[in-house]
Amino acid sequence: MTMSELHLKDALDTLKTTGVRITPQRHAILEYLIQSMIHPTADDIYKALCDKFPNMSVATVYNNLRVFREVGLVKELNYGDAASRFDFVTGDHYHMICDGCGKIVDFHYPGLNEVEQFASQVTGFQVNSHRLEVYGTCPDCIAVGATKVQ
Repeated sequence: MTMSELHLKDALDTLKTTGVRITPQRHAILEYLIQSMIHPTADDIYKALCDKFPNMSVATVYNNLRVFREVGLVKELNYGDAASRFDFVTGDHYHMICDGCGKIVDFHYPGLNEVEQFASQVTGFQVNSHRLEVYGTCPDCIAVGATKVQ
């Protein structure tokens, strides 16, 4: 069994455990999220699946993503005014974001756990979470000389 298949099985088990009915659309959306490395928007997911599910609407995709978020299967990533993107990887990790094309790539840096502890000690806050985004230009955009997205 591949890692994608294991992730899908675990995600489907989570839905069953939480009493969420598994529809063909939910199955397809989850599968797309697991296989996608682009941190898709709801519209991206809809466009990828609309031929397979002609009766599915963008609202159906949004509703299912909300359900997945509520049971902890996806993270919703908001970046200013742009549409939310969705990430199946919910464990601690960070994002490198291309100023040229908007591509988002995951990276891990465990050292930031110390930053949380330091921030808590200095401010007295109880840290609930943190988020790190690093912006730059991806290799593809460098190759074509792309400039910053307006």
